[in-house]
Amino acid sequence: MPNLSVYNKVQTISKALGRERNLMSENKQQNALKGSQTDGKMKMKACEKTPSQNLNFEKSHKEDLKRLQNFRLLDDDFMTKVFEDEKCAEFLLQIILERDDLIVVRSTSQYSIKNLQGRSVRLDILAVDREKHVYNIEVQRSDKGAGVKRARYNSSILDANLTQPGDQYENLNETYVIFITENDALKRKLPIYHIDRVIRETGEVFEDESHIIYVNSKIQDDTALGKLMHDFSCKKAENMYYKVLADRVHYFKEDEEGVAIMCRAMEEMRNEAVRKRNIEIAMDMLEIRKNNEKLTYEDIAKTSRLTADEVIQLDKQINA
Repeated sequence: MPNLSVYNKVQTISKALGRERNLMSENKQQNALKGSQTDGKMKMKACEKTPSQNLNFEKSHKEDLKRLQNFRLLDDDFMTKVFEDEKCAEFLLQIILERDDLIVVRSTSQYSIKNLQGRSVRLDILAVDREKHVYNIEVQRSDKGAGVKRARYNSSILDANLTQPGDQYENLNETYVIFITENDALKRKLPIYHIDRVIRETGEVFEDESHIIYVNSKIQDDTALGKLMHDFSCKKAENMYYKVLADRVHYFKEDEEGVAIMCRAMEEMRNEAVRKRNIEIAMDMLEIRKNNEKLTYEDIAKTSRLTADEVIQLDKQINA
């Protein structure tokens, strides 16, 4: 297996705070259990939703089911669940790269990577093949999200996270950053664009093994790639060309287990968005606190809906 620190060394502020919150919660639960032991037995009372919370949950669930039926592979929330399956990711890369021999050994969705300054980027799909080549696959409906500088940034952050101190540069993994775009992001009316560095004076390819590819989903002709882009635009599995993708789409849209997984994923995304916003509020208030010492950690916690300990930890991370 490749030596990929990208899979094990990255942590976001949100995840770090989440772990601390879980640890504090576990300690509180253990203390509560110790104090409630009677006759050698411990009893725990399950939390119950209020009627208002149940109504909100049911409403969100119905909205999720409606959204789910309209999802396409061009929607990154749905695409990431489909292509975290190694066979689906493998099939996608085989068509885009025109390589039937390509074998994916690992595929991970929604993976966050930090640069040295602490700024993170979340990759839709990060895959590795048996030759240790690394693939970042992104779906973008907005042209802005598929800008050329974004592609450059993703490529550079892959390189930065694929090496350990002391590694030889020659051992850098070959990398591919692939953008599948709803519109023709590069405006040349081509189905696919391969971007590689070249030696300008000779026109020869500069063999640094760093590749960027844009796939234009607007072109849905009778080629293998065109049929793949057709499938990316389908809402129903029965309208898709490729069985390996259709089966996975059917699973998440029609199978009871798959639908439950998608509904949980959408609920987690909502919760994550709320928590991210709470962290942003706390960070803004911590910046204000630098010039206003009367603003306490407790005040920030109350407004941001984090705990005071989480606010303190966030302040330490910001000033580290």
